[in-house]
Amino acid sequence: MGVPDGDIAMTSKLSEIESRAASATQLEAVIGAMRGIAAAREREAQARLAGIRSSAAIVGEAIGRVLAAVPSDDATDPAPAETGTHILIVVCTEQGFVGGFNEHLLAKVECLKGDAPADLFVVGTRGAMLARERALPYALSVPMASHADDAMRVAGQIADAVFSRFRHQASSALWLVHATPGPALDERIVTRQLVPFEFARFRLSSRRQPPLFNLPLDPLLTGLTERYVYLELCEGLMQSFASENAARLAAMLSASHHVKDQLSALTRESRIVRQDAITTEIAELSAARAYAQPSPPMQRR
Repeated sequence: MGVPDGDIAMTSKLSEIESRAASATQLEAVIGAMRGIAAAREREAQARLAGIRSSAAIVGEAIGRVLAAVPSDDATDPAPAETGTHILIVVCTEQGFVGGFNEHLLAKVECLKGDAPADLFVVGTRGAMLARERALPYALSVPMASHADDAMRVAGQIADAVFSRFRHQASSALWLVHATPGPALDERIVTRQLVPFEFARFRLSSRRQPPLFNLPLDPLLTGLTERYVYLELCEGLMQSFASENAARLAAMLSASHHVKDQLSALTRESRIVRQDAITTEIAELSAARAYAQPSPPMQRR
């Protein structure tokens, strides 16, 4: 006796549902792991910001002491001359699953750039890929940090490229565009001008006895300025790294809710198919029993 076509169809459908539910369960586990990694990396980045800002404060105090020792007529800004192109550094992501993070940053850069001559430095492979898709030319691309401890190395790589550019080609300004942690991405994109360097923001040292300097003041001030710009790059990259992982965490939370809804729907569908299969089997057994029962004997007249 063969298996009815209806039973085969129900068994096949039930097997398909169970397979999809197993895949969704595995996906939910992967999403949970990615969510945990993103949360841990965001905390690591936030924890390192205090140390970067403390280092910047120390360098800023040193700049103030040097400025106090420099004669007022010689306290000039060692920044590049106000000629040449601008440099725009945009900090994007190295990995995906961040929603519209990179799109918002590049849209901001396009608004800033306009028709003015500007060279774009893109940080992050995903940002460079998106810039090519948007036909947005860039002069330099470097990978973004994949973990918090790597942000300082990337900042050093960018700083070396920028200062080399200043020495060999006239550039008028340096801008840094990056995201900061917060609820709304449009409201937490920061545009910071790093060069020309604003010496007026540093309080001159009030010490009665000036410090002793073993180096000429001009090279010393230039070195401290470059160090401070490097620390500003470190802070921007670290804030962007924290914001990137916050965006990834939000994306993983949304994906987790979607997978859970899908699992609930598959569970309901599986129960319906099982109930239909049971109902069909009971109906077939009842029909088979009724068919197997002998007919009552005919009474003689």
